[in-house]
Amino acid sequence: MRSILLMCVMIKTVGVLSKDLSESERSARASFIQRLLNKQKYLEGRIKLIGGPTKFEGNVYIYHAGRWGAVCDDSWDNAAAQVVCRNFNKTGIATHGGQYGEAKRKYWMDDVVCEGDEQSLSHCIFSGWGSSDCEASEVAGVICGIENEPQSFIKKKRPSKMIHEVLDIKSASLRLTGGRNNREGRVEIYYNGAWGSICPDGWTLYEALAVCHHLALGYAEQAVQSDYFGNSTIVLSGVQCQGNESNLFMCKHQEYGAVVCPGEVGHVAGVICTNHLADLALDVVAIERTAHLQDVPMYQLQCAMEENCLSKTAYEIKKTNPDWQFETRRLLRFTASSLNIGNEEFRPYLPKHLWQWHLCHMHYHSMEVFATFDVLDATGRRIAEGHKASFCLEDNTCMPGVERKFSCKNYGDQGVSVNCSDIYQYNIDCQWVDVTDIQPGEYTFKVAVNPHARVAEQQYHNNAASCSLRLTDSYASVYGCILQRP
Repeated sequence: MRSILLMCVMIKTVGVLSKDLSESERSARASFIQRLLNKQKYLEGRIKLIGGPTKFEGNVYIYHAGRWGAVCDDSWDNAAAQVVCRNFNKTGIATHGGQYGEAKRKYWMDDVVCEGDEQSLSHCIFSGWGSSDCEASEVAGVICGIENEPQSFIKKKRPSKMIHEVLDIKSASLRLTGGRNNREGRVEIYYNGAWGSICPDGWTLYEALAVCHHLALGYAEQAVQSDYFGNSTIVLSGVQCQGNESNLFMCKHQEYGAVVCPGEVGHVAGVICTNHLADLALDVVAIERTAHLQDVPMYQLQCAMEENCLSKTAYEIKKTNPDWQFETRRLLRFTASSLNIGNEEFRPYLPKHLWQWHLCHMHYHSMEVFATFDVLDATGRRIAEGHKASFCLEDNTCMPGVERKFSCKNYGDQGVSVNCSDIYQYNIDCQWVDVTDIQPGEYTFKVAVNPHARVAEQQYHNNAASCSLRLTDSYASVYGCILQRP
């Protein structure tokens, strides 16, 4: 890292003196810059382990945009560890809580979700480069080269069968037990004359929502992965739901019977159900009507660059080109509007004292990842993404008779009231995807709010829009948007 910083200083110095260089010296300078760019391109996405007793054990760091960064342990599991350890031709298991020391760099990745067969960690789903709300002690790590570990600890199987295909649902039943009332508890399934619990590995609000639907208890307020409601023998693992199922037996699973459950011994899946939750509905018409291209010189984007809102090539240009301010970025701008159609306010998951002050915008941001913006190619590979680091939530417009309650000004409370909309207009900083490096063609454009279900909602299949994107040398057209789950 120190050597890279030194090279950046050298480049800046050479740039200042470039007017006095001969042709051969200019050529040497250009060659030097190209070697630096090639090195950064080579290192992009590379992994190293720090703090462990061997080179195959430690906290995980990933290289991106010219610097190393840590990985947060939120959602970190053995499938992600398998992806990391594949870099060393080994298998492995995950560690949590900064087992090898606190983070020594900023967090590059958070909420990492891998299947286990990805070629690199950057191919997994995560909350966006630099988007994290983690403390220094929440570093993800791995132990590579573990022998004789059960396969389920190493690579996550893909659930294939529906639960009702394995169980005779006429003799099966579902219940909550161990809770303070009938709306909460650990989830148990009755089959073959006995009750058993569910493995909490991968247990999310989507699975909890299917349980609450199944028991006619409304919506899922929390998905519990602990022994808070007690424990019992685990008989079902790898449950995976979409969140719109009418009952849990319509979800997929890995194993039933004698199952291996990774994680803390005694921890089981639980839920807390409620009748009152927010429900954000993304306005697809606003996206289609407002989407357009804009070419902007980089000197107008300095505030946005501080929030990591441009693609990585913009930062490479800033490091290597002394006249970077006059370079131009092509931005796909659009408006994102979310209406709360639920029966409860949508509130940020972070308490107010943890909100971040943003000097550029002169107000506090309450959520690190409230929305994601992605451009996908024909194979579904993400080739560009919005890097909006954080968001403030407020009532921008409300339906007739509804009074605005939440505002970002003057450290006010943040949220979205029932029948009010939080609107990010296309002319706001970072309300775009940097498409400078994308060739003209046909793509898929995806916008999602509350993409990782950090805040509980009544449903999630109206939280994302999947649209067709036609990109040319002179214009962009976004059309055919359909609502779906993030």
